[in-house]
Amino acid sequence: MRKRGSVSVPLFRTGALGYPGPVSIRTWIEGWPIYRQLTTADRTARGPAARSAATARLIPRVAIADKVVKSVCPYCAVGCGQDVYVSNDRVTQIEGDPDSPVSRGRLCPKGSASLQLTTGDARLYRVLYRPPGGTRWESLDLETAMDMIADRVIDARRKGWQWDVDGVRTRRTLGFASLGGATLDNEENYLIKKLFTALGAIQVENQARI
Repeated sequence: MRKRGSVSVPLFRTGALGYPGPVSIRTWIEGWPIYRQLTTADRTARGPAARSAATARLIPRVAIADKVVKSVCPYCAVGCGQDVYVSNDRVTQIEGDPDSPVSRGRLCPKGSASLQLTTGDARLYRVLYRPPGGTRWESLDLETAMDMIADRVIDARRKGWQWDVDGVRTRRTLGFASLGGATLDNEENYLIKKLFTALGAIQVENQARI
């Protein structure tokens, strides 16, 4: 208890409540949300009355961002706009883009959690390959994996090639198909269609249309 003139003010150690050290009973009571709700204009406790000392010291992740990059949500075919906040070349937060005419700043639960897709511990940064009949995944370097994909495309094209069907010239392959992702833009879809058409594929589809 600390004496202030002729008035004794009891002190409490309430560090667990968000205060850095000892505080008086008055300060402690004034820290109650119900007290601030009844004694201030915030009667609904949706503003300052609901804030604690610990909450007041919090800083939003968007406040420390070095730059904001416009992007598109990588999930469904709606194409909601996103603001990607970057600090020290690392993504720190992803929020809805209010300038997007598609979503107008809104994101669904999956889109709101897409930060985990970029910085989550479960994200893989290497190519995994499981050979036929294998029971375990093997790590491959990117160059080896790309060569394997190219070899398989050429082989599947050759094995599934059809010059004609029932006397009708087709010049096509049924050995592979393309299924594009919902976040591919028009330019990317254009290049994919040109590539697979040049290879002779006829099954070219996109998740957005399905």
